[in-house]
Amino acid sequence: MKKISFVIPVYNEEENLGELWQQIAAVAEPLAVDFQVLFVDDCSSDGSLELIRALAAEHPEVGFLSFARNCGQSAALYAGFQAADGDVIVTMDADLQNDPADLPEMLRYYGDYDMVTGWRYNRQDSLSKKIGSRIGNGFRNWLTNENIHDTGCSLKVMSAEMLKRIKMFRGLHRFLPTLMRLEGARVKEVKVNHRPRLHGESKYTNLRRGIEGFYDVIAVRWMQKRHLNIEIGERHDQG
Repeated sequence: MKKISFVIPVYNEEENLGELWQQIAAVAEPLAVDFQVLFVDDCSSDGSLELIRALAAEHPEVGFLSFARNCGQSAALYAGFQAADGDVIVTMDADLQNDPADLPEMLRYYGDYDMVTGWRYNRQDSLSKKIGSRIGNGFRNWLTNENIHDTGCSLKVMSAEMLKRIKMFRGLHRFLPTLMRLEGARVKEVKVNHRPRLHGESKYTNLRRGIEGFYDVIAVRWMQKRHLNIEIGERHDQG
C-alpha cells in the first residue's frame, strides 16, 4: 500500500463536507502513507462545490472533479476511480453516516483480501429503509449467488488495479463486491459503524431503489453467466 485515494461522490452535502475532511485527515495522517481525498461533485445546487474548492485551495491532499450536469452516484464513482492515483481506493458517502474511524480495522484485512467492504450492522435509518434494504440485499444475493449482507454500504477498501478494470453502468455501484469477484478479487465483509444523518436528506426512496435494483440485478446476473474465465494451458511466442 503506497497511496490511498478516497473517492467521495457529493450531491448537496454542503453542511457535511468540512467535518468529513477533518475526520478523514485525522484517520489518514497516522497511517504513514500518502493519501488524497478526491471529491466528485455531481452538479450540486447548494454551496458544495464552493466549499470543495476552498478545501482544495487550503489542503494539497484535496482534489475534485465537477460534473457539468447531474449524472448520478455510479457515474461519480466511476469518474473518481479513473482519476484516482492511489493503488488503494476507499469509498464513502459524503453525508457523515459512514465513520472514517472504521478504516484502520478494515485496512488490517487489506492485502489478504483485495476488497474489504463494510456491513452497517446497526443501521441508523428509518424502519422502512431497513426493511427495504434487507429485502433488496436478499433478492440480490439470491440471484447472484452472493453472501454480502450489505451491498449498499458505501464504505469500501479496494484494489485500484482491479477496480479500474470494471466498466461501470448506472446503478452498478451497489454490486461492486460481485463485480470485483469477477476480476478475481478476494472479498471480506467487516462490521462497521453507521451514524444518523445530521444534515441534508437522503437522495433515494425504497420505490426508486426497488425498480432500479430489479433491472440492475438482472444485468449483473447476465454478466456472471457470460463472464469469460480463460485459463491458458500452453503458450509459445514467436521469436
